[in-house]
Amino acid sequence: MNISNQKILIVGGGSGMGLALARRCVEAGAKTIIAGRGEDRLQQAREALGNPAGLEVTAIDITREDEVAALFARIGGLDHIVSTAADIDGAYQLLPALELKAAQRVVESKLYGPLLLAKHGAPRLAANGSMTFVSGIAAYRPAARGSVVAAVNAALEGLVRALAVELAPIRVNAVSPGWVDTTIWAQVAGDRKDETLGAMAERLPVGRIGQPDDIADAIFFLIGNGFTTGTTLHVEGGHRLV
Repeated sequence: MNISNQKILIVGGGSGMGLALARRCVEAGAKTIIAGRGEDRLQQAREALGNPAGLEVTAIDITREDEVAALFARIGGLDHIVSTAADIDGAYQLLPALELKAAQRVVESKLYGPLLLAKHGAPRLAANGSMTFVSGIAAYRPAARGSVVAAVNAALEGLVRALAVELAPIRVNAVSPGWVDTTIWAQVAGDRKDETLGAMAERLPVGRIGQPDDIADAIFFLIGNGFTTGTTLHVEGGHRLV
């Protein structure tokens, strides 16, 4: 896929899957904008990518419509929009301990955020452009403490299908990762992170946990495949089978 000179916005590009994708896009010659809420993390990402000339970083909260509208007004036309952003802090709780504010943060970051990116970003996208969002295995293999994340992932995939129809010919897709070794697991499993991921690796048909590059590969495919829209691409090591 040749994306040289294309313009790509990656929300959540400061770490994990988003950062892995940003590296691919920069190396492929794309003008890449990585966005997120943490200015320090964005600057660290810039340094990790070698401060390339084609990279821009910008702080934004995609749950705030005014900030989203201002971002697109500033950056102008572009070819692709990707969001890997998710705020799950406090959301992995059994129902008696679940605070509504934690649930609302998940909804705002993983559902309302993509909705706002689509609302204000679609008019800026090229007709052959794309949007790609990240759902997750919890929609298919829910577990205790994961009710909110399961519900939001499923809702996001429904949104993707609807947007693919409404915004055509712009392509809209989702990637549904399985368990991927990112910093988010410090919030989910705490000190038991290694033990938890190791146990899942033994269960999965591929024999390992996912890495950020695995998901970046999938998003990169969806960016470049002009005949794929309204689809959820599962990249989960066979997790739905076990």
